[in-house]
Amino acid sequence: MFWYRDFVLAWTATSLVTMGTQMEGVVLGWFILTKTDSPFLAGAIWSARMSLNIMSLFAGAIADRIPRHKILAAVNFMTAALSILMLLLILSGRSEMWHIFSIVVVAGMVQVFQMPSAQALVADTLPEDRIANGAAFNTLGRNVAMLLGPLVGGVLFKVSGPEGAYLAVAALYFLSGWVAIYIRSSGITQNRPSESVFLTMVAGLKYVKSNQLLWATLLLILIVESSGWTFHTTVVPIFARNELGTDSTGLGVLLFAFGLGAVLASLFWAMFSELRNVGKSMIASVIVWHASILVFATSQSFFLSMAILAVTGAGFASTQVFMLSSLLGNSRPEFRGRVMSLRSLAIYAFALGSMTSGATAGIWSAPVAATVVGTMGIVLVIILAVLAPKLRRL
Repeated sequence: MFWYRDFVLAWTATSLVTMGTQMEGVVLGWFILTKTDSPFLAGAIWSARMSLNIMSLFAGAIADRIPRHKILAAVNFMTAALSILMLLLILSGRSEMWHIFSIVVVAGMVQVFQMPSAQALVADTLPEDRIANGAAFNTLGRNVAMLLGPLVGGVLFKVSGPEGAYLAVAALYFLSGWVAIYIRSSGITQNRPSESVFLTMVAGLKYVKSNQLLWATLLLILIVESSGWTFHTTVVPIFARNELGTDSTGLGVLLFAFGLGAVLASLFWAMFSELRNVGKSMIASVIVWHASILVFATSQSFFLSMAILAVTGAGFASTQVFMLSSLLGNSRPEFRGRVMSLRSLAIYAFALGSMTSGATAGIWSAPVAATVVGTMGIVLVIILAVLAPKLRRL
């Protein structure tokens, strides 16, 4: 895979920005918890970041009209600038919650344009027969970042405070943008759609509606974004502090275990030259992922929680590999930006799920929130498997 120059650059840019995002998630979440002692606000900050994700389809239409590497570079440079603004706000000692939420909302709006371009570049920079491998390696890079990001973010927060941590986050975003500049995008934008952006968006919706594999995969993403995704971003930090009695470093170690499981699983799938039974494997991965969350809810041991989180990470990563392979492998090149934008739009469910999980943990407890998340994911994916037979046969 690493013989393909443009894929390497796209992979590097995506990995760097993912590491920055993972670090920022831990730093910002812990900063808000220490500042407000509110689990609800810790969950609400992620909802704020996703509040403008409704623009995703528009972003996908733009990604099918403008060179995708240029969009990726611009987004990452703007995100770096917003991180510097957050750093200056913290240094001033006058940060209020409305300041923080405002910056997070703007950053979320900018990053809406990132995923359609970054994910489509995986397929743009590879031959057709290597797209599945590209999906696995892309997931591997993102999961390595997820492995290191929370740990580094937690340690930096403890050693140098949110100021030092945010400086590192801004540097990663800037480096990602710099690398993206040198990607040579595929020739897809040479045949730009002649219709308006609105009609381009409508054409994308019609294309997905006509393909059961695409809409079923997108529905599955909707399910896991509202359930499993909220677990490690919202529930685990609250569980770590309230149930396990640990600090930011302990949280980083727990999420390191999650990331390690994710890395090992994605590395395993990347070793295969061809991925078969993608649909069945995707459904099974979701069930394993959410079943491990149910087990985690019963844990009262730090080290047992680490072991369970490694399994959770493996289920999470396997799901990501098969979902990306399904979307990229079953969509035509000229529609990839819009298809991946709908994948981003499915993440909108994360905003509601994150807020709900935070509220559940605040009203009852983190174990109750984990139980709700795990149960919901398993039940809904089984229903989807029954309703979409082509997905089961993929």
